[in-house]
Amino acid sequence: MPDIVEKIKNAGVIGAGGAGFPTHVKYKSQTRWLLANGAECEPLMHKDRELMVNFAPEIVNGIALAAAPVAAKELWIGIKSKNSGAIQAIRDAAKNIDLKIREFGDFYPAGDEYELVYEITGKLVPAGGIPLQVDSIVNNVETFYNIYQAHQNKPVINTFLTITGKVKQPVTLFLPIGTSVRHALEVAGGSLIDDFAVMNSGILMGKLIKDLDQPIGKTTGGLIVLPKEHRLIQRYSMTKSQMNKIGHSACDQCSYCTELCPRYLLGYDIQPHKVMRSLGFTLTSKEMWNRYAQLCCQCGICTLYACPEDLYPREACVQSIDNLKEIGVTKWEGPTEVKAHPMKNERRVPMKLLNNKLGLTPYEAGAHYKETAYEPPYVRILLDQHIGVPARPVVQEKQTVEKGRLIAEAVPDTPLSAAYHASISGHVTRVTPEGITIERI
Repeated sequence: MPDIVEKIKNAGVIGAGGAGFPTHVKYKSQTRWLLANGAECEPLMHKDRELMVNFAPEIVNGIALAAAPVAAKELWIGIKSKNSGAIQAIRDAAKNIDLKIREFGDFYPAGDEYELVYEITGKLVPAGGIPLQVDSIVNNVETFYNIYQAHQNKPVINTFLTITGKVKQPVTLFLPIGTSVRHALEVAGGSLIDDFAVMNSGILMGKLIKDLDQPIGKTTGGLIVLPKEHRLIQRYSMTKSQMNKIGHSACDQCSYCTELCPRYLLGYDIQPHKVMRSLGFTLTSKEMWNRYAQLCCQCGICTLYACPEDLYPREACVQSIDNLKEIGVTKWEGPTEVKAHPMKNERRVPMKLLNNKLGLTPYEAGAHYKETAYEPPYVRILLDQHIGVPARPVVQEKQTVEKGRLIAEAVPDTPLSAAYHASISGHVTRVTPEGITIERI
């Protein structure tokens, strides 16, 4: 029988709460702390809360299963205090294991991996490093749910997401991976307005969806529907050159973006106001300013909350990181030791103020869990939803596949890759290196 790490790999489990790191790789190490991240903090998103309320035993069992191969001595889960139902559900499910609950205030970004590690272990991840360097492994609660499913020999074929905003029935539910955004919105009753836009996986760290036929994936945490005229949609619709031109002409170096940056407050040398200076330099001479962007986690506080002039320091940081990659600078080369800022706790961003600032308070909804057997007419499953080498197709066009069947394998002898499975039963109609389309029978 395969061990749990092999089962995790075979099931195609990747990090559901972030960039999609192949989960089996993490569990080949030893650690002291195993941390479950349920400290959801994106505005309007409730998928982690609903998963914990409705599937606490699966999450807790997933944590226990994951603890064994890494020999974890301390098991913790981070949850916001306001989600009392989730806390009680986890507490009830964890009566037979020593799982401690760390409650967080309603601040953004409480769910940041570095923040979670620091608040629970008291240790700061080295600059440019990973939690394992401070004896910690972190996964989102949905990932632990999927680990439990993998132990039951069930592959990852659904994603758990919140669909909210200007839809008729805000809801949180499982949908087959590869479902188009268009079909996903129909499950929530469709949009309440004709002229709308959709944000993918959050307002602050998500992206504006430009094609409703885009498929949802293993890391899709939610779909947020807003009017196209909403200020946030207008901002996300700006081109890079427009953002740069505005930033170059209007930034007065007030440094609020830096002073409120969550990573800067943790002690990392990320200084968005200095990165903004790069907009006025040529590629050669702005390299010095670009380096202040390397430790950016793209949380969006600088751009969407801190800047009094509504400029784009986060986007300047992303551009700077890309510029550094072009000249071969891909790793942090500065000091790795960090020390939290003495004003860290006093500069936390309350979610209520953040929602008001962003104009999102009118769109808040419960979006509670709903069980559904919905299957779309077709799915398009992308093969690069994870960090690393895209999966390799193992099916051909015109082939009939059953739900749960392996359709793309993790590439052997590569450090990072992940498998994908059919999320519906049907006929394979298209196979490319980028993705596989299956039409429902």
